[in-house]
Amino acid sequence: MGSNRTIVWFRRDLRIEDNPALAAAARDGSVFPVYIWCPKEEQQFYPGRVSRWWLKQSLVHLDQSLKSLGARLVFIKTDSTLNALLECINAIQATKVVFNHLYDPVSLVRDHNIKEKLVELGISVKSYNGDLLYEPWEVYNDKRHAFTTFNPFWQKCLHKQMEPVSLIPPWQLIPAEGKVEKCSIEDLGLENELEKPSNALLGRAWSPGWSNADKALTEFMDKHLLHYSMNKQKVGGDSTSLLSPYLHFGELSVRKVFQTARVKQISWANEGNSVGEESVTLFLRAIGLREYSRYLCFNFPFTHERALLGHLSFFPWNADPANFKTWRQGRTGYPLVDAGMRELWATGWMHNRIRIIVSSFAVKMLLLPWKWGMKYFWDTLLDADLECDILGWQYISGGLPDGHELERLDDPEILGAKFDPEGEYVRQWLPELARMPTEWIHHPWNAPLNVLRASGVELGQNYPKPIIDIDLARERLTQAIFKMWGAEAAAKAGSSDARDDEVVVDNSHSIENLDIPKAVFQGKAPCASISANDQKVPALQAVQDPKNELPIRKRRKCMEENGKNLENSVNHENDSRVSNADQDTCSTADSSSSKKQCSTSTYSFSVPQQCSSSSNLKWPWQEQVDMEQSSGKDGATGG
Repeated sequence: MGSNRTIVWFRRDLRIEDNPALAAAARDGSVFPVYIWCPKEEQQFYPGRVSRWWLKQSLVHLDQSLKSLGARLVFIKTDSTLNALLECINAIQATKVVFNHLYDPVSLVRDHNIKEKLVELGISVKSYNGDLLYEPWEVYNDKRHAFTTFNPFWQKCLHKQMEPVSLIPPWQLIPAEGKVEKCSIEDLGLENELEKPSNALLGRAWSPGWSNADKALTEFMDKHLLHYSMNKQKVGGDSTSLLSPYLHFGELSVRKVFQTARVKQISWANEGNSVGEESVTLFLRAIGLREYSRYLCFNFPFTHERALLGHLSFFPWNADPANFKTWRQGRTGYPLVDAGMRELWATGWMHNRIRIIVSSFAVKMLLLPWKWGMKYFWDTLLDADLECDILGWQYISGGLPDGHELERLDDPEILGAKFDPEGEYVRQWLPELARMPTEWIHHPWNAPLNVLRASGVELGQNYPKPIIDIDLARERLTQAIFKMWGAEAAAKAGSSDARDDEVVVDNSHSIENLDIPKAVFQGKAPCASISANDQKVPALQAVQDPKNELPIRKRRKCMEENGKNLENSVNHENDSRVSNADQDTCSTADSSSSKKQCSTSTYSFSVPQQCSSSSNLKWPWQEQVDMEQSSGKDGATGG
């Protein structure tokens, strides 16, 4: 046991098992565990109500676990994470600060700046991988370039040697003594009085906390993994692992999940159980997509603001607040879409396949900016995960080389018949359609008048007519694509006048020939007190081309919230701005309730201005990634 006094800075690694930072601190001497809540630094990605509820419960659970080992978790609410850490360092005369890596754009910038400042002050800083199978800078192709498609990335990961993980937590912690201005869990302000009645419903369906995560993993592996591939077509029930919230908050080690699943796979392979093998392959693919989401955000940290494929920056989005509101409220007139959005409102949850369907509807049918949808999912999902959110919305909107083509438009009526053939999901979330015959449940606008009357449905009254006809939507999407081509061609013609930070991608060549260089890191030469494996922030580089999908998960117990929360603005800029005065067009999850005015990243959340040129210029698309295959990837990453 060493004599160091080490601050363990907890973030989204709220567990004591397989926690590299905590384990290292426990070996070196006394520890000072701290959780710092700095709403100001969260910017527009301040967590939504249900996400903050989960965080609060998880922190309480972690505090109890640390207390049983001999050290309490110190809660600090501040306007500056760096100042809070300096106060802790001075209070206990700390010799070291340790933490586990995060990969979202906001955290990348903040962590780099904090580490640099602490090292300048002579404080030893070590950071560790507590969130991934492999660090983003450990996985590159044979030319040392970053992968821009998922399959080769994941194959590379699967063939890499993985070190066995010791999951045993520290058996004892020696607390570092010192006085610091701390607060209670309630004082953090993660939950206000108005939110508590609705939040109480969440506790009936979910049990946050790292030990509960372990129970959820065991239950899934023992009871549901075997039939995972068979159940992937379902949009209800226990068709997903339900592990994504635990993984997002770091209550569950992804390495433990991976190794546990691999043991099952090997066992079933030896038994000749092909169904089990296929299920594990699909589940591990979902783990891979979660890895890939962090990989893209690290190598291309601008992806929360613009697509990896450059041409999408010229797409003429229809930034219509009224359509955005209709979509959010589940009043589009397309039952499967509306059922999904109402489930999201009531529970903070949706099955992965439904997430794909509703996001595709927003982008392709209504031409809403993908960043609006991304922000709304961040505000409302229980398992809101920025990296997975970015990956999913870019995948759907044609922003990644191996995702959906921009021109692909799926008919919600056909998808409803395929994925909810009996209409059970629609009837659960749209009580006004509960009496509709199965034959008409996914397209009530075609039902005979006598059927509608017998079912108690009045289109345009108690259930809306379709917001847009599918043929008209397809025509408008085609027109928008032609306008995008024209705008892109015009930008190329006048490239000498283009902004330095706007990259136009030539899609006339095969995506497979695209090379994106390995990330170049900013900053000073490594200091002796920083590990060689420490996280570094890549410099922003010229984007060239990518695309892919996000995985997601669903909860068995569904809770309906009767009370409505005030909706909050998505903070759009310029001519495309959504008025803050029109609260009906804002987020449901109070993510912007504190109306933070600070900015710690290079980019602000804004809606791209529309383009209006037209042309018939075309590019070759990658082979279509089938929705069935991709949404079947709904393993542990998103739902």
